[in-house]
Amino acid sequence: MRWWDIAPVMELELRLFPEDAWSTGMYWSELAETHPGGTRHYTVATAPDGAVVGYAGLMAVAGEGDVQTIAVDERMQGAGLGAALLTDLIEESARRGCAELLLEVRVDNPRAQRLYERFGFEPVGIRRGYYQPANVDALVMRLDDPKTEPKTDVNKDPRHG
Repeated sequence: MRWWDIAPVMELELRLFPEDAWSTGMYWSELAETHPGGTRHYTVATAPDGAVVGYAGLMAVAGEGDVQTIAVDERMQGAGLGAALLTDLIEESARRGCAELLLEVRVDNPRAQRLYERFGFEPVGIRRGYYQPANVDALVMRLDDPKTEPKTDVNKDPRHG
């Protein structure tokens, strides 16, 4: 992801997460840390016409990774794009030497939870009221040792990514 991707990412962000969307400033701050030696890694997925149809971000600090965000245009969901973006984040966390990779996912998003489980993420806790202003809990999930292969065949059914 580069600075010129922020506007199309924000269009998706506001459409997909209307209640708790990140701000433009948050993306600028995150991208400021994507330099060599920085703590962030952000990527976008584009359609053949160049339109941004997905994006994902990782924070990696002191051997611990955290999925900051992952989103796929609703018209592209179920085509394996979420799995491809997550694969990129897992590979980057391994490249950065992370011993574990954490994420938060809405408790009311079973589709995303199934994707993470296919990659070997396991539930480790709940953050009450994490998503505001809707006051929705977050399920905290962890993948130990991102260098290892996923526990299941993540490509066996790309319609569920």
